[in-house]
Amino acid sequence: MKDYGLVSIVMPCFNTAQYIGDSIRSVINQTYDNWELLIVDDCSTDDSIFIIKEFKEPRIKLFQNEKNSGAAVSRNYALREAKGRWIAFLDSDDVWSHEKLEKQLEFMNDNQYSFTYTDYRICENGKWLPYINTGPDKVNKRVMFNYCYFSTITVMYQREKVGLIQIPDLKKNNDYAMWLRVIEKSDAYRLPECLSFYIKHDGSISSGSKFNLIKWHYALFRIGQGMNPLMSTVLTLNNLIHGIWKKYHYREYVREGEQLVTI
Repeated sequence: MKDYGLVSIVMPCFNTAQYIGDSIRSVINQTYDNWELLIVDDCSTDDSIFIIKEFKEPRIKLFQNEKNSGAAVSRNYALREAKGRWIAFLDSDDVWSHEKLEKQLEFMNDNQYSFTYTDYRICENGKWLPYINTGPDKVNKRVMFNYCYFSTITVMYQREKVGLIQIPDLKKNNDYAMWLRVIEKSDAYRLPECLSFYIKHDGSISSGSKFNLIKWHYALFRIGQGMNPLMSTVLTLNNLIHGIWKKYHYREYVREGEQLVTI
């Protein structure tokens, strides 16, 4: 197997003892093995730390926040510690297919891309949704402001090209804020294969009312991007419209019961 260089995998963790074992195993089982997994625990009160330490794997590096600070602070911490040529992201309750890193690295190397994402599928409270989430083949700055078409766990970028990214301390949409900064350095390209799997449950960070989702999008532009209230409102409304567009144009339906994942 070709060695494309070290991949630094960023994994924030907070009270995901029920899921993090599967997430870690999906990294350990990758066909591409030149990686480091940077787990930042955000003061978990369950057995998350105990489960992480059960993995006697030198490529796993555990860090701990001094106080509960949120996913943005945890991701920033891991990004400062990352040593890899490539940066990838996996949340502590999600999983990858075995070939995710290998296929994505090959795709990026062959096409000389610095910022890519894969398709993904969602398992919601134990039930696989009947479609794969896709997106535009190319995402530039304008498209990125319209909508965040990909999940964090699908993304990989080249660290030398993008540089060190540190995101605003937003409690929600901090990943979107990150992509708005990365897109300044490189367009994003879609690898049209379902290699990432988002395990959504009642405790997921993305859970919440529609009103709260609108509020968080406004905060993304007003606080995260420092825009004035009018422009923040316009971009929030624009985002909602493109979110509806995505539901109708960027889904590929699959056969009933097909999960497309082994870990």
